[in-house]
Amino acid sequence: MLNFRQFEAGPDPFGRKYLVLLKWMQTAISIRHSDSVDVKFILQDSESREEKTIALLLPDLLALSKARGRAITDPWCCRLAAQHLLHLVATGEDMEKDLVTMLPDQLARCASEVEQEEKAAVASHA
Repeated sequence: MLNFRQFEAGPDPFGRKYLVLLKWMQTAISIRHSDSVDVKFILQDSESREEKTIALLLPDLLALSKARGRAITDPWCCRLAAQHLLHLVATGEDMEKDLVTMLPDQLARCASEVEQEEKAAVASHA
């Protein structure tokens, strides 16, 4: 899932699939006085529309960036959040929440998944 701006998620535990659209990404200090990067998505299915904000805590993001030797960029943050959103939809975990804060182990899992996608994309173009 290299396109984090528009993608499909699901099915969820009830068999629904969603069209997911990136709404925005911004530092949450400006909106919630939180030391995090917030990524907001719109999820639409045939019957409903809802919004989910995935929060990446900056101290955890900095530690992950250092451990992976990767710069913190807007696309990387959006892809980490999108990867976690895919997990939430598939499992139904935290779907009742509008704001979901990722834990360090969740960030690490998503970073590994993003890296695997990148490697596969490079290999397919070689």
